[in-house]
Amino acid sequence: MNIEDAQKQVDEWIQSHGVRYFDELTNMAQLTEEVGEVARIIARRYGEQSEKESDKEKDLGEELADVLFVVLCLANQTGVNLKDAFDKKLDVKAKRDHERHHNNPKLND
Repeated sequence: MNIEDAQKQVDEWIQSHGVRYFDELTNMAQLTEEVGEVARIIARRYGEQSEKESDKEKDLGEELADVLFVVLCLANQTGVNLKDAFDKKLDVKAKRDHERHHNNPKLND
């Protein structure tokens, strides 16, 4: 599936299973909550915090998918074509960061 298809699928899901999109501020709060759940898994599973038994069953992929779903909702409701935006962002990053990472001694150990 590509990004445009994902945006369409989310819109179809909202139309068939939801009443409407939550407003943008509610979705922004929801996105913050979902990113926090990803951060908790990363911090405890890969970072220095100990992982609680209740956290061991949490699925990082599922939480990342929750983040993606809300990002797609926000894009749809604000009229952002994520494919176009992502393509532009990759172009900017390629031009801006082309040498930056190769010259970073922290990455070249």
